[in-house]
Amino acid sequence: MFRSIITGSGAYIPTEIQSNPDFFTQPFYSNGLLLPSSSHDIVSKFKQITGIEQRRYVSQDLTAGDIGAIAARNAISDSGINPEEIDQLIVAHNFGNVAAGAIQSKAVPSLASSIKHQLGIRNPACVAYDVLFGCPGWLQGIIQADAFFKAGIANKALVIGTETLSRVSDRYDRDSMIFSDGAGAVVLEYKDTVSTDRGILSASVQTHALEENGYISMGSSDFPDSDPQVQYIKMKGRKVYEYALLNVPAAMKDCLDKSGVPIQNLKKIFIHQANEKMDEAIVQRFYQLYDLPAPVDIMPMSIHWLGNSSVATIPTLIDLVKQGQMPEHKLEEGDVILLASVGAGMNINAVCYRY
Repeated sequence: MFRSIITGSGAYIPTEIQSNPDFFTQPFYSNGLLLPSSSHDIVSKFKQITGIEQRRYVSQDLTAGDIGAIAARNAISDSGINPEEIDQLIVAHNFGNVAAGAIQSKAVPSLASSIKHQLGIRNPACVAYDVLFGCPGWLQGIIQADAFFKAGIANKALVIGTETLSRVSDRYDRDSMIFSDGAGAVVLEYKDTVSTDRGILSASVQTHALEENGYISMGSSDFPDSDPQVQYIKMKGRKVYEYALLNVPAAMKDCLDKSGVPIQNLKKIFIHQANEKMDEAIVQRFYQLYDLPAPVDIMPMSIHWLGNSSVATIPTLIDLVKQGQMPEHKLEEGDVILLASVGAGMNINAVCYRY
């Protein structure tokens, strides 16, 4: 039996650290009005809700394409493959390359083509393309690569998630403290797994695009004297939270049930690092669907020090665990894990994988 297997991983964690106290002097607005609470109180409450203490921003000389290429090189090196053998180079992002101080996104050429250029891959049969799918974009890239493998079109894929959300965040909006920058990548190969039963076991994908379509969008700054033509990422936090709790656990259950793996055999859940309390509530509700309590050590978390880097959160988290940089979480051959994400669209996906 052939399955899609992760044979290498890599990440780029930006060097610029923004800790919560850095926001103590930042005024925050909502609908053009200065929030009455002190910035110190706003930041303290933010930490209680999200769990975020730090986030990472890229240095001014780097773009999403640059850090995606770094993560890609690390994944290629970890896998040991010849990059000229890559059939699909898939890059998940949402805002393209945004230079420091710029107000325009650059997505032509595509980030995938730009990263292929930076990697120096000459093979024209290495098809490079972008995926725009909100925060679940990287996981959607994994699902697409797996589909191409099963169709007999490809055998090796490089799937990258990269984002510089710090450059599209409104600093006057308290939600801006959630967002961060980063990049993660994996090499996925289609291999005979008859002796190990490793690889992707199942997947589930959903899009809710009626009233949910506006839960995460672009809008002008909350600062009253801002230029209305300059757009920033905006989020209806309560709506996103309620949507995620209602829909993500069911999608995760659908995915696990398709795999045929009993929930008692599930070792880890790698979930999009969006909000600590939301992620914990999603996992608890997922286990409630099986009338079980959630294990205390089931979910690795990096949000406390990396924040929410959108498409980069899951591949970065996988790399941290795989490379032994989160010693409290280990993966052994044969472990079944569940990957899940939710984001703008609104989109949800999940993948069940045997390590």
